[in-house]
Amino acid sequence: MNPVITPAACADIAELRQLYYAVYGPHYPVALGTDPAEMARLIEDPYSLWLVGRCADTGALTASAAIHGEPGSRIGRLEGIAVHPEHRSAGLAAALTEALCAGMLDTGRLDSVYATVRTVSSGPQRVVARNGFRPLGILPNAVDLRSRESLALYARHSAGVLDRRNPVTEVPAPLLPLLRTAEAALGIRYPGVRAGSSPLPAPAPHGAAERLEMIEAPAFVRRRFRERFPCAEGWFYPLHTPNVLLTPEDGRFEVYAYLNRAGGYASLLTAHPDPAAAAAYLEPVTRALARAGAGYVEALVPLAHQEALSAFLAQGFVAGALYPAMRADGDGFHDYAVLSRSSERIDFRGVAVEPPLQPYLDCYTSAWASTHLPTSPEVAS
Repeated sequence: MNPVITPAACADIAELRQLYYAVYGPHYPVALGTDPAEMARLIEDPYSLWLVGRCADTGALTASAAIHGEPGSRIGRLEGIAVHPEHRSAGLAAALTEALCAGMLDTGRLDSVYATVRTVSSGPQRVVARNGFRPLGILPNAVDLRSRESLALYARHSAGVLDRRNPVTEVPAPLLPLLRTAEAALGIRYPGVRAGSSPLPAPAPHGAAERLEMIEAPAFVRRRFRERFPCAEGWFYPLHTPNVLLTPEDGRFEVYAYLNRAGGYASLLTAHPDPAAAAAYLEPVTRALARAGAGYVEALVPLAHQEALSAFLAQGFVAGALYPAMRADGDGFHDYAVLSRSSERIDFRGVAVEPPLQPYLDCYTSAWASTHLPTSPEVAS
């Protein structure tokens, strides 16, 4: 029997919390299913859409999913897909996902929607794939749900968006295999892209800028961030607002990040006066976030910014995903690479990977080995 799909209402919050507990247990690190105040804000947010599924016979709330948007951005995140264990295998997740995309993509409200999908089983990958989402890469050790889990990045674009990507002519050599993987997986092209001729930059000398202060005062950090970046020209990280600030004692640069202790991860958003000021100090920044509980640190870097990409690659970050046409710029769109680094052991043995995602996993493991395993001359010495 077809479910009854309706927009979520604040009156549903108690039932929704019970649903997410039944599906994920007490370790779900997302406010969407655990924090009543945040849930109410998302339900009432005009830039987002939250739908629930109810049993046609009993009216019981059996499924939930949302697309989270934000003002000033035309990208959304599919999140919180949950189907009660007693109602699985009935197509509820697919029905909700299709209804959400119809409301946000097919109407032209958004240019693309992405989803970070669990890989403990292949079911979530199949759900999004059946609804037009295509794999963009792998995010190893991206979240802590009782234990470290890797996520898969998928996205669905509005019609015509991928055809309006701004061309890129040069990228650091370690990124070329990822571009070729994306070409085959997504049917897009990077004609004439060549490996950059400049070697990867040297990181700062060991011990430099080791003493970083980390300020965890979310309201203060947000205010200071808005003062430093009054418009979006100096940064771009959809649906992430900084809640921590890292700076050396002399204050010559400030790194803004989003830290999620419950999920054990962090995102590097930008730096002041510009990202280049902190580029050589990614090592101490990453260590400081790891000490604060972030076993996974990621950065979103424009594919056209070879200098920034090289800085991350030089300090142990590995590109695991490529998001084409992520950011609108006039009539065109910019591609972005997702680079990450984990302070914990990466173990893919329990990962369930559908065939379309497998090339990205192979590409990542090869790139990780090239970055972190010694070469033959190093072993010999």
